Amino acid sequence: MCGIVGYIGFREAWPIVIKGLKRLEYRGYDSAGIALIDNGDLNIYKKAGKVQELENYAEGKNLAGTIGMGHTRWATHGAPSDRNSHPHTSNNGRLSIIHNGIIENYATLKEELLRRGHAFNSDTDTEVLIHLIEEVYKNEHTDLLEAVRLALNKVTGAYAIVVMDQDNPNELIAARKGSPMVIGVGKGEYFIASDATPIIEYTKNVIYLNDNEIAYLKRDELLIKRLDNVVQTPYIQELELQLEMLEKGGYDHFMLKEIYEQPRSIRDCMRGRIYPEEGKVQLGGIKEFADKLKNIDRIIIVACGTSWHAGLVGEYLIEEYARIPVEVEYASEFRYRNPIITEKDVVIAISQSGETADTMAAIEMAKEKGATIFGVCNVVGASIPRITHAGVYTHAGPEIGVASTKAFTAQVTVLTLMAFYMAQQKGTISNSKLIELLTELDCIPDKIHVALQSNDLIKDISEKFKDSRNCLFLGRGSGFPVALEGALKLKEISYIHAEGYPAAEMKHGPIALIDEEMPVVVIATKNSSYEKVISNIQEVKARKGIVIAIVTEGDVEVKKMADYCIEIPDASEAFLPLLATIPLQLLSYHIAVLRGCNVDQPRNLAKSVTVE
Repeated sequence: MCGIVGYIGFREAWPIVIKGLKRLEYRGYDSAGIALIDNGDLNIYKKAGKVQELENYAEGKNLAGTIGMGHTRWATHGAPSDRNSHPHTSNNGRLSIIHNGIIENYATLKEELLRRGHAFNSDTDTEVLIHLIEEVYKNEHTDLLEAVRLALNKVTGAYAIVVMDQDNPNELIAARKGSPMVIGVGKGEYFIASDATPIIEYTKNVIYLNDNEIAYLKRDELLIKRLDNVVQTPYIQELELQLEMLEKGGYDHFMLKEIYEQPRSIRDCMRGRIYPEEGKVQLGGIKEFADKLKNIDRIIIVACGTSWHAGLVGEYLIEEYARIPVEVEYASEFRYRNPIITEKDVVIAISQSGETADTMAAIEMAKEKGATIFGVCNVVGASIPRITHAGVYTHAGPEIGVASTKAFTAQVTVLTLMAFYMAQQKGTISNSKLIELLTELDCIPDKIHVALQSNDLIKDISEKFKDSRNCLFLGRGSGFPVALEGALKLKEISYIHAEGYPAAEMKHGPIALIDEEMPVVVIATKNSSYEKVISNIQEVKARKGIVIAIVTEGDVEVKKMADYCIEIPDASEAFLPLLATIPLQLLSYHIAVLRGCNVDQPRNLAKSVTVE
């Protein structure tokens, strides 16, 4: 959440910063602002609402300057408004700051600053921080870099910040702790951003700032220090990201594009990792821990949101094939418990962005207790891959739509590979069975392509349910997390209340809600629970409920009972989540579009939750 863009160099900053903010819109925000320095004047333009509203507001104003920074805000301290939008300025109006994160001790700091004569114009913790920097700057008689460093040693919380000084228009100061920040390295210019998407157009060389690091940038100079004043040698990486990945490519929405990218993204996820003819899985990212996996007591999966649903699928697969006990925890709850963790445990942390604050905190706690931490992440260079012992990238490519689609199926694919890899190491699966499973897994991208061909049918079904107020999703076995994910997608982007349940739990409460107005989506594919699911469908129909069933191609029994059936190709139970998820994504998408919702940027949501 929140987006940061900064530039210092020889080009005009406004076009770079405004385009960068548009690239970061997917992160979720409620206001936007930009600061520029031109001929010693600090010009700040900010507005509640979308980046386009900021652009309209700034039209005709002085937008000159080769140094600038921009911000999209997602409200934490203070309601969305022009006055609470970033950038914020110091008491004397000379310094300006943009900030992603939360300063937890801002109230205490603010009280002290008020006693010293500071006046505040917003309700934000961010304004307190820039006033603190000004106070240190003034009292310590030092340069801005040192003032920022000393001030940050006084704050508690998470931050990614950029600071400008109108009296020093040839320098930017950036720092991070707990919130992502990347620096793009050009020739005579530098770029700063929350992630690489605003940078890729200008350079492929980037530095990922580490926690507790502060960067001093001039057009031809870069210095990085830790907060303890130790100079660091920056590690420059080359981005694999391609600019065309950030465009819609002819689709109406990024979400639809990303749904249709899943045959490719899953194929990319498996490339170089499975060898069906040999019955072999190779995961270089966790190879050095192969022996440890033979003797671990259990696996704990920590994640949030859609990633948590992927973790539930992983639980079924790992226990089924590797015979290792698995617990799946919400990272936001796990971090505040005192869980029993030992050196024999492996913790798998799942996060699309690799920056999820609760998941990162859970990792740190588990590391302190001696567990081995694996990461499952999509973004190369993100924080989670850097703080875990090992891990596996999903290689799904950038996901711009806030509601996760291809990232979910890529996570499930990686967890499937990990389950087979662990089974291979422990000897809990025969080579012939592994050959059979890997051969089928290799065909899943093609089967997903077939599942996508139901799009027109799903669009017609969506028309009938676009005005529903509630919806139930039911599934058994690994179909249960698919039901949870289907419900989450519908509520995220269409704002229809939806809940996912194990099908058998319907009788323990939710059945009371079923009437002729209640659509019930049932995962009813042919697997070990097929007969039981048929019974659940009969119970829904007996109460006049409307059933939308996801069925195996060629199904006859469910079609006799369900009001609507959406077919997916036949597959082993292990791969049901990868296929059954597809029609639920399309169903949610089309209902949301028909309701006139902002599919790619649903209200109140952010792509990456980098603060608590």
